[in-house]
Amino acid sequence: MKSTMERTETGAAPERKPNRGPLVVIAVFGALFLVGCWAAWFFTIDDAFITFRYSANMADGHGPVWNVGEDPIEGFTNFLWMLWHVPFALAGLPLETVAKVTSVVLGAGILVMLVRAGHRAGGVLGALVAAGALVLFVPTYFHVTAGLETIAFAAVVLRAAIVGVDLVQGRAVRDWEPPLLLLLAGMIRPEGVLATLPGFLVWCWLRRRHGRTWALVAAVVVVGGGYFAWRWSYFGHPFPNTFYVKFGNLDAGSVWLETTVLLFLPLLVLTASLLIRKESRGEGLVLCSVVLLTGMTYAVSGPTMDYLYRFAFHAFPVLCLGAALATARLGRRVIAVAAGVVTVGWVAVAGVASAELPVAANYGPDLQRAHVAIGKGLAAARVPETARSLAVSDAGAIPYYSGWKAIDYIGLNDEAIAQGARPADVVKAARPTVIVVTAHGPRATPGVVYGMSVPEVAKDYEFVADIQMREGYFQEVFALPEHAARIRAALDESVGEAQRRNDPGRYEDTVDRWLDRLRAQLPGG
Repeated sequence: MKSTMERTETGAAPERKPNRGPLVVIAVFGALFLVGCWAAWFFTIDDAFITFRYSANMADGHGPVWNVGEDPIEGFTNFLWMLWHVPFALAGLPLETVAKVTSVVLGAGILVMLVRAGHRAGGVLGALVAAGALVLFVPTYFHVTAGLETIAFAAVVLRAAIVGVDLVQGRAVRDWEPPLLLLLAGMIRPEGVLATLPGFLVWCWLRRRHGRTWALVAAVVVVGGGYFAWRWSYFGHPFPNTFYVKFGNLDAGSVWLETTVLLFLPLLVLTASLLIRKESRGEGLVLCSVVLLTGMTYAVSGPTMDYLYRFAFHAFPVLCLGAALATARLGRRVIAVAAGVVTVGWVAVAGVASAELPVAANYGPDLQRAHVAIGKGLAAARVPETARSLAVSDAGAIPYYSGWKAIDYIGLNDEAIAQGARPADVVKAARPTVIVVTAHGPRATPGVVYGMSVPEVAKDYEFVADIQMREGYFQEVFALPEHAARIRAALDESVGEAQRRNDPGRYEDTVDRWLDRLRAQLPGG
C-alpha cells in the first residue's frame, strides 16, 4: 500500500494490467472457427466454378468471358472476386483452394472485428455474444468454404457498419476508409453500394466542412462511375445477367424474407432495440439501415441458390454486432446474460436444424462424383475441338473442368435467354454436341427443365450416361450419335473413378454421412 501511495504522490500513474479478455475470446472462438472450417473444407458450391471460368479465361488473355471468341456476357455478380483469382490462375494454382483460403482469412477477420467491437461496447459479454453467434452458426463454415464471395462481401459490409458506428459515437476514423469500403463493396457485388451507404453518408455529413472529404467523394464518383461505364460498354448491359433473370420475383422474395426474419429473430429484435434509447439511437440507425438496405435487394428478387441462408449471411455479422451492442445496454447483468444466451442459442439451433444442412454437408463429394467427373470426362473425350460444345443447366463445374463451349440454358450465362429467348430455340440453333439434363431418378428424363423442352431439343441425340449425384438427383447426358461412343467411354472412366473415391455407395442426404466422413479423416478413423 505504501509503495502505491508513494507512486501516486509523485504523480506516476499506477500500473494497469493489460486486458486479455478479447485475446482469450479470439483464441477460444478462433480455434472453434478453424475446426468448423476443417469440417466443411470439402464443400464447394457449383456456382463458384462459374466465377472461376471467367477468371481462367481472363488469365488466358481472353478477358472476362464465358465462351472464348464470343461476345462478353456478365454471368457473374462478383467482379472483384473474379478479378482476385486472375493472378492465381496465371500462376496455375487451383482456384478452388485459393477461394477457400481467402475466405478463411477474411472470416477470421470478421471474428476479430466482432470481438473487438463487442468487447469495446459490452466487455467480455459483448465479445461472447458477437463471436458466439458467428462461430456457433454452423452455416458460417459452409459459406467460408463454398468458393463464392459471400465472406468477402460480409467482411466489407461489417467493416462499413463498424465505421458508421464509430462515427456516430464520436470516434476517429481514417478519412479514406468509408469511400474505399463503398467502392470495394460495390465492386464485389452491385448491391454493396446500398449496404455500405449508411456509414458513407454519416461520414460525408460529419466531415462535410473538410475539403478532403469532397475530394475523396469526387474520387469515388470518378472511379465508381468509370467502372460502371466500362462494365456497361464491355458487356452491353448496365447490370449482370442475373438481374434480368431473377429481379422482380416478389413471391420468392417474400418467402426469403419470412425465412430470414424467423432465422435471425432475436438478433433482429436486439438490433432494433438500439433505436429505443436516445444514447444508442445513432448506432441503431446505422446498423438497422445496413441490414435493411442489404436485405432489400433479395426481398425483391427472390434469390435462387440460397443454400443455408447464403444471402441472409451478408448482413449476419452486422446483426451479431447489433446484438452485442444491445446486450450492453440492457442494464442489469442477469438480463443481459439471459438475452445473450437466448440469442446465441437460437442462432445455433436454427443453423443445425436447417433442412438444407444434410445436402450441404454432403455436397462436396456429391459434386465431385457427378459434375466434376462429367467435366473432366468431357475434357478427356476424344472429340474434335470444333465439336466441343454442350448445353447445361448446372453451369459451374461441368463447363469449367471440360473447357468446352457452353450454353447455360437457365440464362445466367446466356444473353439471349436472359433477355427472354426460349431456351429450346437457343439450344436447337446451336446444336451442341452434348446436352446435360437434371433428373430426379435413373432414366427419368423430365419433359421440361428450366423452361426447356427436353424431348424437343434432344430428339435426335443418343443417351450416353445416367450419373447419380445424390438421392433423387441425377445428371443425364445426351450426345450427338457421331460422338456418343467416345463420350460414353470417357465418362464411364471418369465417373467410375470419382464414384469409387467419393462416399462410394452412399447417396442419402443425412448428417450421419457427413459425420462418418469426418470420423474417417481423424487419426485412427
